[in-house]
Amino acid sequence: MMSMQATGTFEVKLMPESLSGIAEKTGLGRMLLDKKFQGDLEASSQGEMLAFRSSVPSSAGYVAMETVSGTLHGRSGSFVLQHSSTMTRGVSEQSITVVPDSGTEDLAGLVGRLVIIIVESQHRYQFDYTLPENA
Repeated sequence: MMSMQATGTFEVKLMPESLSGIAEKTGLGRMLLDKKFQGDLEASSQGEMLAFRSSVPSSAGYVAMETVSGTLHGRSGSFVLQHSSTMTRGVSEQSITVVPDSGTEDLAGLVGRLVIIIVESQHRYQFDYTLPENA
């Protein structure tokens, strides 16, 4: 396996969507995701997010799934990221991982974890990943 790290920036558009009838009175929010990645990962992604914002300032949580399509260090294909993240009074805890066996084409066998870093409203990513040597 070849261990690598990809870094860069991304832009995200969040589009509110209505919840199901069962969930509409729960305080949850549902959003569509549309992202553009630049840097070592040149890709676009689309997905969906469910989120909850607490009445305590800077406390929230979200889960999301997104399909990423493009090139990673020049290797073409797609993969799926699974998010489960919380913020407790401003302290973030992220779990953003590649769904096992979701990689296609040159990204088949991809395993990895992505970290989102937001500084002064700019979104950056650090993606630590491995690929099979023969990929």
